[in-house]
Amino acid sequence: MTKTLENIELVSVPEIALATDEDIIAYLRYSHKIAEYAVLAERNAFILNICQQFGLTVTDEELQTAGDAFRLEHKLLGVSETLAWLQQQRITVDDWSKGTRLELLTKKLKEYLFGDAVDGHYLSNRNDYQRVALSQILVSDLTEAKKVIYAIKESNESFCALALEYSKGKQSKQNGGFVGIRFLSELIPEIVQAISQAKEGEVIGPINTKLGYHILRIEKWFPVEFSESREQVLESLYQNWLQANTISASK
Repeated sequence: MTKTLENIELVSVPEIALATDEDIIAYLRYSHKIAEYAVLAERNAFILNICQQFGLTVTDEELQTAGDAFRLEHKLLGVSETLAWLQQQRITVDDWSKGTRLELLTKKLKEYLFGDAVDGHYLSNRNDYQRVALSQILVSDLTEAKKVIYAIKESNESFCALALEYSKGKQSKQNGGFVGIRFLSELIPEIVQAISQAKEGEVIGPINTKLGYHILRIEKWFPVEFSESREQVLESLYQNWLQANTISASK
């Protein structure tokens, strides 16, 4: 008998049952993903153990405040919305509380390990936290660099078009010269020195570094926002520390 669309529609299709925890673990095993999640679980256990050793704890008030903030952020304003979200996530209130507690402990651990060091570094290196949006044309030859500078300043040619034509830097060539927003601490010292007093819109160069000759345009200076920068630095230090310690612990 030839199957038709009508015949197929008449076939009784069983409902898909919700997966159990055992089903989910089995799926991770045969899809070769269990090692990836096992590493994350081991890291969590490591964090909890380290926090216990350092005497870091979370109070009920802190847990409640974090839970309230999460509900507000995700518009879980009532009990019914919260319970519906928990059901959708297939977790219990206890699971949610444990996850929130781990997040709070992780924040406290970052501060315990690196908070004072980051604050001290900021006070000593405040200018490193200055950010600047830059466009660049990078060439390997001084004669070519001077040609580009002349085209920009004397012939008023497009910086973007010249970057597409001349730049040897992959990112700047692909993006018409724009290389993004950078902390001064991320830049080569010769470039930092050359642009430190430059104004927005100003073209600087050529600047000679080990990479070649740079022609730079200052797109925008950003005010120092230490709170945002601090979190980035804190997270970077913490991730490096966590990776080093979890790798050594697994050997």
